[in-house]
Amino acid sequence: MKKLLLLSALLSPFAMAQSVDELADKIEPEVIKWRHHLHQYPELSNREYKTAEYIAKYLKSLGLEVQTGVAITGVVGLLDSGKPGPTVALRADMDGLPVKEMNDLPWRSQERGMFNGNDVPVMHACGHDTHMAMLMGAAKILVEKKSSLTGKVKFIFQPAEEGAPRGEKGGAQVMVQEGVLKNPDVDAIFGLHISANTDVGKVRYRAGGVMAAVDPFKIVIKGKQAHGAYPWLSVDPIVTSAQVVMGLQTLVSRELKLLDDAAVVTVGSIHGGNRSNIIPSEVEMVGTIRTLNTAAREHIYDALPKKVKAIAESMRAEAEVTLPLDYNYPITFNDHELMAVMLPTLISTAGEENVVHSKPVTGAEDFSFFQEQVPGVYLWIGGKPLDVKAEDAPAHHTPEFYVDDSGMKLGVKLLTNLTLDYMEKHTTN
Repeated sequence: MKKLLLLSALLSPFAMAQSVDELADKIEPEVIKWRHHLHQYPELSNREYKTAEYIAKYLKSLGLEVQTGVAITGVVGLLDSGKPGPTVALRADMDGLPVKEMNDLPWRSQERGMFNGNDVPVMHACGHDTHMAMLMGAAKILVEKKSSLTGKVKFIFQPAEEGAPRGEKGGAQVMVQEGVLKNPDVDAIFGLHISANTDVGKVRYRAGGVMAAVDPFKIVIKGKQAHGAYPWLSVDPIVTSAQVVMGLQTLVSRELKLLDDAAVVTVGSIHGGNRSNIIPSEVEMVGTIRTLNTAAREHIYDALPKKVKAIAESMRAEAEVTLPLDYNYPITFNDHELMAVMLPTLISTAGEENVVHSKPVTGAEDFSFFQEQVPGVYLWIGGKPLDVKAEDAPAHHTPEFYVDDSGMKLGVKLLTNLTLDYMEKHTTN
């Protein structure tokens, strides 16, 4: 007995503590349980009331300092190690989508909600249920390993990543405005997104622009109405609009250096006229711009209105351009230095063969608002079962969207190890 007591006294807390891998294995059933609950009861953007209550209750059970009602329904938990060091933020998004689930699962969603005045089905069709469950798991492990921490951890559960309802504001931008990165000031932030077409066990990363800026626009072409049989009496906004749509494509194909980064200009909606034999006086079109570097974004902001107005003038029409239209997201930009410093953590956590350098995507993420304020890294982790081909995996934002529970364990470990390793590298003894 004396020998055992002596041995215990000699062992450090690090040696006695369970490893992150062991703890992640231990809590995996709980993470899956949380995911199933959150998936079965999704809520739309800025309406995540029951979701927020569920998360806040859990964070309080861990003994964390919890703030609710941030950006309407957001929840923030604070873990203070009691020792000096950096503040690390970890973020998960909370909202579902107006999509009817078609998966035959015992925990499938049958919920409904109000979206822009319409009663709609609701589904976690982009994996936000897994994001919340993984962050809850990381919070549990980091509380267990509190003695190993130096500094503080903020657990940010963010509403409205998919966009606030019409006429409302929400999401990361509002959380930033309300001071989520302050008191204490955040030094670095980490987030991840599960991927339906990436193998379970893989993590994809990239320094620099990883997801595009999104800038919606509206163009109104004003002409002169006339009978369709006498077009020479008109100033035809429909023909003008057709030339505008084609002209906008040259912004990318002829004005940007596409060897650097891709960009997209899409017109998604055109409305004008109501009869086959009447040339209308006005046409309205709306669209979206996606860019992956600041130079391309600034160029299109400057060039698009000039091109549209020049084309309209050449047709004797007038053009009004609104850019951005109602909202916009910056580029989701992984800080180069932070990405380089944390890459070894990805390798040690997932294994070198499972760490994949990724191409950027032209989808958007409002995690970018956090990255505008502090260095941040945003990662993709695999959720596709290994026996499913990538081309057969259901896409995000579809009724068949599905990711496997087994993918979450890596996400829990990554969030935990990124926090622990960042603190170790940025704490002065």
